[in-house]
Amino acid sequence: MGTNPSQKGNRKSRTNNYQYVGIDKNNTRVTGEFAATSIEQARKSLAAQGLNILRIKKKNTSPFSFGGSKIKSEDIALFTRQMATMLQAGIPLVQSLIVITEGIPNTPLAQLARKIRLDVESGNSFSSALKKNPQCFDVLYCNLVESGEQSGTLDSMLGRIAVYREKTESLRKKIKKALYYPIAVVIVAMIVTTILLVKVVPTFQDLFHSFGAELPGFTQFVLNISNAVRNHGVVVCSTAAAIWFVIVNFHRRSIKFQHLTQRISLKLPVFGPILTKTLIARFARTISTTSGSGVPLTEALNAVADACGNIVYSTAVMNIKNGVSMGQQMQAAMKKTNIFPAMVVQMVGIGEESGALEQMLEKVANIYEEEVDSAVEGLTTLLEPLIMVILGIIVGGLVIAMYLPIFKLGSVV
Repeated sequence: MGTNPSQKGNRKSRTNNYQYVGIDKNNTRVTGEFAATSIEQARKSLAAQGLNILRIKKKNTSPFSFGGSKIKSEDIALFTRQMATMLQAGIPLVQSLIVITEGIPNTPLAQLARKIRLDVESGNSFSSALKKNPQCFDVLYCNLVESGEQSGTLDSMLGRIAVYREKTESLRKKIKKALYYPIAVVIVAMIVTTILLVKVVPTFQDLFHSFGAELPGFTQFVLNISNAVRNHGVVVCSTAAAIWFVIVNFHRRSIKFQHLTQRISLKLPVFGPILTKTLIARFARTISTTSGSGVPLTEALNAVADACGNIVYSTAVMNIKNGVSMGQQMQAAMKKTNIFPAMVVQMVGIGEESGALEQMLEKVANIYEEEVDSAVEGLTTLLEPLIMVILGIIVGGLVIAMYLPIFKLGSVV
């Protein structure tokens, strides 16, 4: 039977994730991701669900990109700090962008600054120029800049944004450090063990066979492992790599699987509490930054939900936003979610009653950022001797297994 050309095309179509911002039937702003074979299909499918799509784009699975090169989040933090410093020194906006362009020539950040400068010189506002680069500047960033422009406090607003981005970046690096360190330990241990099993153990095996003596059980166990690694190691590693590749790609394409892993991550021992404290610190820091900047609380909560990166807290923040929209105090809405510590809820309540919500949330952010810092340092301090113990057990065990038969050689000879 012949094959329908359209069926061939369907088989060749590749599903991608598209990030969207829209308005639902209740006139509520919603954001999310949708898997489709094209942006047109995603737009039609979302419209069929009753969403009025404001913006939709293909999800970028790599760090921020500009002109084919990468712009990292720390680059945006640096750009913001430089702009804030120059504007506070009285340097005009366009001249500040020129200084950044000339100070870091032939870099993606310089190209971005040049593009923004050209937009501003053509008559656009700074915030509208930033909005043309959503891959680098999120909705919260643009809204804060726009608020600063309207109030005539762009220099101080950029300073607040710079602090916010620097604190957020610092937290992200700490979490990376907490996660990468044990992974590096496991990799080093596996490499050392593999070298010993593949290169060292076989040498002893040939020696033992030449004497024909019966080997101790522990030694024979190690020799069996060595033979298995040499004979089937490539197959096992290839299979493991293929499984890992499938899981990573499935995680990238499946929103439900991402949500599942995000929920599980909060329940992991040691790392779960660190991640939870990081999310609370990010929540408090974002609301603190926006509360004194003229951005409505509901919009700020939308931005927090987008920035959380964890479905549990994103859902909780959206519930808080819905409660605030219905007239509830933020404290009461937070309490109903049952995921924020009592101390955080109480400090928010005190801030609301005293009119010092910004200051209270800043204190909450500082407290939890310090706790994350202490937890990461404690974990690192704990892992350093643990590394020596693990490597000592592995290497020492192999050495003992190889030298046990030598003690019996005298009786054999």
